[in-house]
Amino acid sequence: MAVTVAGVAPAIGVQLRRWRQARRLSQLDLANRAEVSTRHLSFVETGRSRPSREMVLRLAGQLDLSLRERNRLLLAAGYAPVYPETDLVAPRMAAARAAVRQVLQGHEPYPAVVVDRGWHLVDANRSLALLTDLVAPALLTPPANVLRASLHPEGLAPHIVNLGEWRGHLLGRLARQVEVTGDAELVALERELRGYPCEGPVPEVELPGPGEIVVPLRLRYAGGELVFLSTIATFGTPLDVTLAELSIESFYPADEHTASVLRERAGR
Repeated sequence: MAVTVAGVAPAIGVQLRRWRQARRLSQLDLANRAEVSTRHLSFVETGRSRPSREMVLRLAGQLDLSLRERNRLLLAAGYAPVYPETDLVAPRMAAARAAVRQVLQGHEPYPAVVVDRGWHLVDANRSLALLTDLVAPALLTPPANVLRASLHPEGLAPHIVNLGEWRGHLLGRLARQVEVTGDAELVALERELRGYPCEGPVPEVELPGPGEIVVPLRLRYAGGELVFLSTIATFGTPLDVTLAELSIESFYPADEHTASVLRERAGR
C-alpha cells in the first residue's frame, strides 16, 4: 500500500521529476530502466507514495546522478545520506592522498593539477609553476579556481595563442558539467567566464585543425611557443563524495621543443 508522508514525499517527487526531465526521459523510460511500474513512479513524483531507500538509490543510479546528488535525494525522501564526504586531509584518506601524490610526482617534469567539482585547485606538482608564474597572484589566492585563472584577462589568457579555441573547449566542458549536475555555483562560474573578453573567435563546435587529433593548448613562452595536450583521470570506484569529485588533469608536451623546455626547467 502506498504511504504518503507530508513534507517528505513531495520533495523527493519534485527532485526526481526535475532530474528525469533534465535527462530527457519519460516516466516509462525511467520506470523500465529501474524495473519499477510506471504507476509507482508516477505516485512517487506526485507525492502520493514514499519510495524506499533502495528505490531512491536505484532511480538515482539510472539517472546517472553524482554521489552528492544521490545523498540529496535520500535526504529529500527522509533518509540519511549513505555516501560520506570526507576531508581529503583526514587519516582515512591517506591512501587516496598518496595515490594522488604518486600521479603528480610521477608526471614530472610535465605539469599536472588536481581540482574539485568547482574547479578549485586542490593540489599540483612543481611543474605547474610554468603556468602559474604567468598568472596574477590575486587569482591564485586560495581557493584558487583554475578556470578563472586560465581565462581571466590577468590570468593565462593573454599568453594563450589559440585562446578562442581553448576557451571554447573549457566552456564546453563546464557547460556539460552544468547540464549533468545542475549546480548553482557552476552556473554562476560559467556566466562569469563567458563575460571575459576574447579577441579571437570562439568555436561553437570543436573541429580538428590540420593534423590535430586533440584540442591543443598553445602557450607563448620565452619568445617561442609551447604546445600541450592533456588527459583527465578520476578515481575509478569512489564511494566517498570527495573522491568522486576529484579530477587530475595532466599536461603532456605535443612536440619535442615543448618537452625539451620542460626538461630544462626541471633540471634547473
